[in-house]
Amino acid sequence: MLKFHRRRRDQRGGIRGLLEWVGIVVGAVLVALLVKTFLIQAFRIPSSSMEQTLEIGDRVMVNKLSYRFGTIEPGDVVVFRRPDGASSDPSAPEDLIKRVVGVGGDTLSTLDGRLQRNGEFVEEPYLEPGVITTGIEQPVTVPDGEIWVMGDNRTNSSDSRVFGPIPESSIVGRAEVVMWPPGRFSRL
Repeated sequence: MLKFHRRRRDQRGGIRGLLEWVGIVVGAVLVALLVKTFLIQAFRIPSSSMEQTLEIGDRVMVNKLSYRFGTIEPGDVVVFRRPDGASSDPSAPEDLIKRVVGVGGDTLSTLDGRLQRNGEFVEEPYLEPGVITTGIEQPVTVPDGEIWVMGDNRTNSSDSRVFGPIPESSIVGRAEVVMWPPGRFSRL
C-alpha cells in the first residue's frame, strides 16, 4: 500500500513539474512577443542600399519606442513600412531601412553632387568619400508629419527620390545597433 501511495505522489509531482515547465515556456513566448511587438526587434539587411554603413546580411536592433519619447532627427537610421511607390515586386521586403535626411518643413535639393538642407550643404560623414548625391535638382519641401529618407549608397538606393516623402506614422523604429555578424558590432 505504501508503494502505491508513493507512486501516485511521484506521478502527481511529475505532472506538476511538467505543468510548471509548460507555464514557463508559454510565459517566455508571451514576453518575447510583447518585446518584439512593442519594444525592440531585429531586422536583416536585404540589399546594398545602405552600404558601407550596413552590409547585406547585417542584423540591426531597432528601438520601437524611440520616437514615442523623442523626435526624429536628420541622420537617424530608421526602419519603415514600404510605401506604395517603392516597389511593385511582391517579393520585395515589407520593411525598408534608410537614413533620414529631412524632416517636416525642411527644403532639400542637390547641387554639385551634394545634398543641401535649407540652403546649406549637409555634412554626411557616413557616406564613402567621393559619393555623389543627385536626384533633387528642384528644391523639395518636406510636408509636416513626413520625412525624407535616402540610402547611404546613393547610386544604388530606391528612396524618397523615387517614392517621395514618407509619413512619420509608417516608421517602425530607429536602428540603434548592428548586432550581427559579431565583427561588425557597432552603434549607428
